[in-house]
Amino acid sequence: MAEKASSSGVIFRPHFKTHQSLILGRWYKDAGISKITVSSLSAAEYFANDGWKDITVAFPVNLREIDLINQLAKTVRIGLLLENPQVAIALDCELKYNADVYIKIDTGYHRTGLMPGEMPVIKDLADRVQNSNHLNLAGLLTHAGHTYHAPNAAAIKNIYAESTRILNDVKNNLSYLGQDLILSYGDTPSCTLMESFENIQEIRPGNFIFYDLMMIDAGVCDPSQVGGIVVCPVVATHPSRNQAVLYGGAIHFSKDSILIDGKRGYGQMVEMNAKGWHKPIPGAWLVSLSQEHGILEAPPEVIMNLKPGSVVGILPVHACLTANLLHGYQLTDGGIADYFIGN
Repeated sequence: MAEKASSSGVIFRPHFKTHQSLILGRWYKDAGISKITVSSLSAAEYFANDGWKDITVAFPVNLREIDLINQLAKTVRIGLLLENPQVAIALDCELKYNADVYIKIDTGYHRTGLMPGEMPVIKDLADRVQNSNHLNLAGLLTHAGHTYHAPNAAAIKNIYAESTRILNDVKNNLSYLGQDLILSYGDTPSCTLMESFENIQEIRPGNFIFYDLMMIDAGVCDPSQVGGIVVCPVVATHPSRNQAVLYGGAIHFSKDSILIDGKRGYGQMVEMNAKGWHKPIPGAWLVSLSQEHGILEAPPEVIMNLKPGSVVGILPVHACLTANLLHGYQLTDGGIADYFIGN
């Protein structure tokens, strides 16, 4: 991903919400990366304490965290996300140090951000930031999260094209400001599938460090590219219904799912080996999750080889949530990655 960004001449600001680990974060430093994205101020503080000096918090500013914003702005370059002119006014009154600001643009995900048709509000916000004492208008930012629900690679590429077109249209409408605004774009599906990045200046993918079943299902990657599994103990078996009960429930996996032959799948079993794991086992799926329990349904020959005390490897549907819930990693070289801060 770093090489692709470099060849396109764009800033690579990976999103660390996927792994949230100091040790894994240092892998990025080894690749020459110095700018990162996080999803919370607590995570920004966590990584700032490990020497990261250029951090964007890709979550709308929470004014109740102004003390932590000031603490961070004093020592690092902090990028903040705004979509409300009143928040800009309040933030400028409370800030003691300078901070960069990105205006969040909704390009179709409909979670947060201003719609491109809301240009009067966008201009009002941009003007207020421009005229503030401590805010610097750095750019426009979007997360095209609807790519995660696209049916195929072609649809993902179409979302990328439409989202970047919208960003450029908004930028053109702000040309009177006389600033060369950064257009910041983030999502793993399109950042993986696009060979080059045109008409934007920054990419912020995060999930690509692991990938997961959701990415396999969307045609973004294949199973051999998935970098993390959950290892769960077997606590009971029920051969009569081709099921085993795992110590691995919603508090470990979340309840994200994908459709498999019309049924909900919450994870897929893989073949374990001395180096970690190999390939997914056809027909071996987590079919139900409660708080602590996971119900694995698999072919009879798989279930017959399991017993209480066995362990099984499960590909998660959503690596970001699973990593956040489990708070650490067993590395396949035998090491233990650090336990990281939660949100």
